[in-house]
Amino acid sequence: MKTLYLECSMGAAGDMLSAALYELLDDKEAFINKINNSGIPKVTVNAEPMTKCGILGTHMNVLVDGVSEGEEHDHHHEHVHEHEHHHEHEHEHDHHHDHEHEHHHEHHHSSLKDIEDIIDALNIPENVKTDAKNVYAMIAEAESNAHGKPVSEIHFHEVGTMDAIADITMVCMLMNELKADKIVASEIHVGSGHVHCAHGILPVPAPATAFILRGVPFTAGHIKGELCTPTGAALIKYFAAEFGEMPVMTVDKIGYGMGKKDFEQANCVRAFLGSTNEKASQITELSCNIDDMTGEKIAFAMEKLFEAGALEVYTIPVGMKKSRPGILLSVMCNEAKKDEMVSLIFKHTTTLGIRENVSKRYTLKREIVKKETPFGEIRIKKSEGFGVVREKYEYEDLARIASEKNISIDDIIKEIDK
Repeated sequence: MKTLYLECSMGAAGDMLSAALYELLDDKEAFINKINNSGIPKVTVNAEPMTKCGILGTHMNVLVDGVSEGEEHDHHHEHVHEHEHHHEHEHEHDHHHDHEHEHHHEHHHSSLKDIEDIIDALNIPENVKTDAKNVYAMIAEAESNAHGKPVSEIHFHEVGTMDAIADITMVCMLMNELKADKIVASEIHVGSGHVHCAHGILPVPAPATAFILRGVPFTAGHIKGELCTPTGAALIKYFAAEFGEMPVMTVDKIGYGMGKKDFEQANCVRAFLGSTNEKASQITELSCNIDDMTGEKIAFAMEKLFEAGALEVYTIPVGMKKSRPGILLSVMCNEAKKDEMVSLIFKHTTTLGIRENVSKRYTLKREIVKKETPFGEIRIKKSEGFGVVREKYEYEDLARIASEKNISIDDIIKEIDK
């Protein structure tokens, strides 16, 4: 099983994660070209070598209008944002992105909807867009909780938005290119002490980071300062299926993603890519019985659970007490997402209780390949493992062609298979 292990002994931040994953690629130049041609407004990215404690790694440098994010924040922004944190060590930049809208300056701010529109317009695969929007939604929810404001009132600074979108998009693109069957992360070192903001002194981890890391093992450690940013926390939580010690694995590649600040310990995220002999992964199954909701409301609840990262959501008709017909709602998710899924089930359904079971899941290795056809390029879902190989045309592509050509899906498949 192709496995990715993320070692977060010095925290996690967007640029560190993207740099560590970038080092695992075979064709690094091609990736830089992809991100720079993806259409992120005003942004260019370059990978630069960086050494920490004698170890050579990579730092991903994001420039907005030709200016490095560090220069922009340091020289122009620290004195104007009411909710901006003044980091004691500036481990990473992306916590500067997350703050409320009540600012007294001329800079433009973007809502979550504005950010989603930017992501939707990018020249990247649709599944990568979905991942990026889901990660940003996690950050916005955390900021909403921290500030006591609705998500609709949480706004992001224009420059901070652009380099944050770059960080998040890069990590989502890299995860899509590496296509690991299983992603495991260590416990996260969040740092200790306090950070300064315009309203006073906040504890580490900052409230938004702490909110995101619910259900994820983390430790304060001995280093003073903020090591884990909200963006880093959201990316790790979104992609990691498990947390804990490094599994027994045969390692093929190692990547070092460097942070800017120097410490007595190498300031980096380390990524290991290799294989494990595990054929099953552990998942959490949550279920509840419902007998007083309409089909439309159940469908809406299922949609919200999928958007939040559920692996599977399904319903089964059941007979309940007093011979009432009902619905069994089942949700499969990674352990790290359990608490979030429980909250969503209670929020969007009428159930009074949820059952939990821990299960093993066996999966085939899956990838998307593209095929040139008389109708143009069509995606194919390919699955293999356990001596089985399966291929299936992407339904959305077939449906689009059928609508454009006014022919049936069966006729399209027959023509392609000739």
